[in-house]
Amino acid sequence: MSNSVLTKKALAHSLKQIMADTPLNKITVKQLVDDCGLNRQTFYYHFQDIFELLGWIYQTEAVASISAYRSYQTWTDGFYKIFLYIENNKALCMNTLHSLARSHLETYLYSVTNDLIMGVVNEVSINMQVEEKDKKFIANFYTLAFTGLVMQWLESGMKENPEIIIEKLNELIEGNFIRALHRYADKP
Repeated sequence: MSNSVLTKKALAHSLKQIMADTPLNKITVKQLVDDCGLNRQTFYYHFQDIFELLGWIYQTEAVASISAYRSYQTWTDGFYKIFLYIENNKALCMNTLHSLARSHLETYLYSVTNDLIMGVVNEVSINMQVEEKDKKFIANFYTLAFTGLVMQWLESGMKENPEIIIEKLNELIEGNFIRALHRYADKP
């Protein structure tokens, strides 16, 4: 692992630790670098600000972990992994949710969910003549629905069991990807 990645991971670890009991908008770069024994110049060499570091955390820790679940048979497992990441990083996610960085959390959720759904749409439409813009529209629709569902789950205190949510989702959309794609494939 390169020194750059190790430095970023050290900064990420410090941010997550500090966010466990300090609101994000109260955390300074000085606190971060003091916590992990680095200097400000090193921080700014890697990140423009704390928000960029936060985005990097979401991108590297969670996005890569679901790339194997981009198929019609495994999308529910990928979606479950998103819930698990949030549960395992509750302080980070809840702090982000209740801060000015909320958009970073929403961007992360949109990104991982859209990647997952786009994989399913591409797989299901492999033998169909569906325009790319239509595939993206379908994926965007489901992504926005899923992202909204996760954000609502977070805002309500993460009380409902993610497995139950995913079971309900699966019942709701079972076969709908295929039906939607067929409708677009049939367009003149």
